[in-house]
Amino acid sequence: MLIRRHLAIALGAVALCLPGLSACGFDLATDRPYTPAVGVESVEGSVDVLGAVIVSTEPGAGTFIASLANNDQTAPATFEAFETGAEVDVEAAAFTPVEIPAGGLVNLALDGGVPVTGEFEAGNFVAVVLRFGTGERAAMEIPVVPNSGEYAGLDGEAPVPTESSGSPESTPETESE
Repeated sequence: MLIRRHLAIALGAVALCLPGLSACGFDLATDRPYTPAVGVESVEGSVDVLGAVIVSTEPGAGTFIASLANNDQTAPATFEAFETGAEVDVEAAAFTPVEIPAGGLVNLALDGGVPVTGEFEAGNFVAVVLRFGTGERAAMEIPVVPNSGEYAGLDGEAPVPTESSGSPESTPETESE
């Protein structure tokens, strides 16, 4: 009788532990990177490409923007080229290579980005390859977003007003003047 009681207690303890153990495993969703944003990322090489998009006001013209983070803490890196495949009719304007300091970050949107032209419009994805001075390449499918909302004014054009952006006359800075 005593043995049955000990066995029942042991089985009860195991049964209570099973739900907690069922959450254990590998490749859990909480262990994978997740970016709740429109832009795409590439974190495969020594330079991370973060939040990459093409901001476009009109079909066929836009600006490539992204943040570039250099994971090498000892040497700077350089963003040298924006390329597309032969099957895609998109071309980037010539630009001066962008130096990314050792362990640093460069936001291309702050410097005006890289102008691009071709056959695309907001809502499309453009297959591109970004080349770096390290010899590494980042192949990505970059979304084309409209020049509005959080991307307003980031394509080198005047921002397109949205319901939430308001007009310049109604901003708090101009109301107090």
